[in-house]
Amino acid sequence: MRFARLALASCFAVSQAQVLHQDAQQPLKLEESARRVAVIGAGAAGASAAYHLRKFADEAGVKANITIFERNAYIGGRSTTVQAFDDPSSDPIELGASIFVKVNYILSNATEEFGLRTVELGSAREYDGYNGTARLAAAPLLGVWDGEKFLITQSATNRWWDTAKLLWRYGLAPIRTNNLVKKTVNAFLSLYEEPMFPFASLSDAAYELGLTAVTATTGWQYLEENKVGGLFAQEVVQAATRVNYAQNLGLIHGLETMVCMATDGAVGVEGGNWKIFEKMVEGATKDVLLGTAVSAVRKVEGGGYILEWKEVEGGDGSAESKMKSEHFDSVVLAAPHQFSDIEIAPESKRVPDKVPYVQLHVTLFTSPHLLSPQAFNLPPDELVPEIILTTLQPDEKPGSDPKGVGRAGFFSISLLQPIVNRKVNPPREEFTYKIFSPTEIDAKFLIKILGLQDSPLGAEDDEGEEAQLDVSKEDVSWIYRKVWHSYPYHYPRVTFEEISLDKDFWYTSGIEGFISTMETSALMGKNVARLIVDDWMGRKKDTHVDDGGKREL
Repeated sequence: MRFARLALASCFAVSQAQVLHQDAQQPLKLEESARRVAVIGAGAAGASAAYHLRKFADEAGVKANITIFERNAYIGGRSTTVQAFDDPSSDPIELGASIFVKVNYILSNATEEFGLRTVELGSAREYDGYNGTARLAAAPLLGVWDGEKFLITQSATNRWWDTAKLLWRYGLAPIRTNNLVKKTVNAFLSLYEEPMFPFASLSDAAYELGLTAVTATTGWQYLEENKVGGLFAQEVVQAATRVNYAQNLGLIHGLETMVCMATDGAVGVEGGNWKIFEKMVEGATKDVLLGTAVSAVRKVEGGGYILEWKEVEGGDGSAESKMKSEHFDSVVLAAPHQFSDIEIAPESKRVPDKVPYVQLHVTLFTSPHLLSPQAFNLPPDELVPEIILTTLQPDEKPGSDPKGVGRAGFFSISLLQPIVNRKVNPPREEFTYKIFSPTEIDAKFLIKILGLQDSPLGAEDDEGEEAQLDVSKEDVSWIYRKVWHSYPYHYPRVTFEEISLDKDFWYTSGIEGFISTMETSALMGKNVARLIVDDWMGRKKDTHVDDGGKREL
């Protein structure tokens, strides 16, 4: 890797012969030296920024050397997978971002371009019949649970009947919501095309598209203003905001609420959505430094930035190498500023606000047992839905701390694809579960939902204290826990973080307070890439930061 600074300059010299013979004048050419760009973060935003920067630079005839720094030992950020039992032959299970939808054009187009196969979410109905799974075919596909009862369930096959039930219970609310989603999504999609794209200010773009009127109110208020309140908002829409963003309808803003209801064509990439971003990185550069923590970004008086970093073994801080540094002409910070642990000196002209993020507990586990009907107050002969979403009861407050989860105690439980447990003899097919919750899922919770009656639930030891509960390997054969700073709390707001933090210093994570998805992060990465190349080519658009930290329009 070269350590010398490579500058890009424009050649404006016009020869005397060209002055005399205008028809022979040559088009403007840039010098052969290349711009050096550092992208910090290899998640959806960073991978997209690097990939589209390569494409836009090539189209403009500009040479760009791109280096990607990633603290983790893998590409994909919050899109990553694990394999049950640490068995490399087992199907990967999404630990983070699981699906994208039909209107996610960047991700959908990328899967086609890269030849990646998309699949619908795995269903428990694919099990071969172990331990009573033949009965599973008759189970509801989805149910909404309020901590005491299922408010509504839907089947996997009888959709006409489910539609009739929805209209009978909720009136025209489902239809009005669908129309509202279409209207909101159509406005958002304007960000992909000229004249809105590329947008130098997300706040200005959102205002021009009328979307700040949607982000300015809570989801509950926005639905009520559009005649979609009452039961449908409480039971269905709130269940969607909880499973997607671990937030209740009385707190989350209206735009993110609409995103939760835009579910047409939901798919994932076979083997993991991270493969999209791996392909983007491969198409952008060979200079990818995984397990590398950037510690400082220092502005150089003559232009550009010095980056300092250490290689961290495994990305977990267990072993560190000697500090390294290099000069780059432009820097893209493609990770939340508040979690980056990067010293920026001198302080950038615009500093992103520190905002509260959800701490989401994701629990994956495998078991030979189906969920217990009794745990959900169902008769013993009834079947528990494959996917359990949750909502608050009418008297519960939509708080943002873990108590905001309400009596349900969790956000969702999903029965995933089958898994073969080869750790037992003979190998057996088991059920795979995923739980989203605000706190750690403990043994007591697992004992309850699996109906393990012989376990010491509620037992006391000799000193009158509750016994320490555990679950045997026979009942829960594998468990994996992960806590994510998954997305911001999407409180109502009308302004969003600046994209340009300083000259040649760009930021992508401001879009997370607007909409937090793989697609929108990829959109902001693409947007930043275009702004960078436009800046190189002298095609500046609207927004820069002056010395007082204000936007000049």
